[in-house]
Amino acid sequence: MAYLLLPFSASLLYVFGAIYLKDASSRGVGVWRTTVVTNLIFSIIFSGLWLLGGRLPEMSTWIQPAIAAALFLAGQVAALVALQRGDVSVATPVMGLKVVLVAIFVTLIIGDRPGLMVWIASALSSVGVIFLSRRGEGPHGGGTMPALLYGALAAAAFALFDVLVQKWAPGWGAGRFLPVMMGFVGLYSLALLVVAQDPVPAGAWRPLLLGGFFVAVQGAMFISSLALFSRATTINVVYSARGLWSVVLVWAIGHWFGNRERDQGAAVLRSRLFGAALLLGAIVLVVTAK
Repeated sequence: MAYLLLPFSASLLYVFGAIYLKDASSRGVGVWRTTVVTNLIFSIIFSGLWLLGGRLPEMSTWIQPAIAAALFLAGQVAALVALQRGDVSVATPVMGLKVVLVAIFVTLIIGDRPGLMVWIASALSSVGVIFLSRRGEGPHGGGTMPALLYGALAAAAFALFDVLVQKWAPGWGAGRFLPVMMGFVGLYSLALLVVAQDPVPAGAWRPLLLGGFFVAVQGAMFISSLALFSRATTINVVYSARGLWSVVLVWAIGHWFGNRERDQGAAVLRSRLFGAALLLGAIVLVVTAK
């Protein structure tokens, strides 16, 4: 089970990246500009994975990383639209269903059948995300249906991306498939410059670049674990520990970055701690499963 250290560590780094990107957003950086900058950093970080080795197959198979890259970008865009047009308290739990969708796609596409404990862990993770997403009383950001629709699309796109990486990467080798795939993501992201016209405010460059760096590094760790170890379901369950870290770190140090989530009250904290406990239970089930 040593391979689970990669997604577990990635789950921690993700929260640091998210805190920095939230800070950049509060300083006036738009979501489209954030996507472009972050994905370009992704492309640079993933180019270092070339050292993992592999081979470049015939050109006809390059459609594989191109499709995976499109799913990755589609998941990002759908998640952003869900948060823009719908309530965060609705969109976040829906996107948390990715854990269960990965287990389903692994069965349908690859033919692997996760054990009973893995299915239970997947369900616990999704329920845990629901409790972690509870927010305090206050104005809502939008309607329920847009959040449900686009949140579900984001979860499906990312889940399918994970499973296809597991399926296709072995034919290339992680050191070839992942850099090529993320190169396509960077190329696709350039098209977003059409809608990302606003410049980055001077004071926002530091949190934007730091956030992009942390998110890209954790992404390299998480996606590499999919390509190297072909255990998409268990890896996703362990990776869902980012929900636990988000509770602990946001409440502990989030105010250093202008984040006020810990001011939402004791009821919200209790709900999120219960969700974190469910995630921990899911991780224990995966790690101890035979």
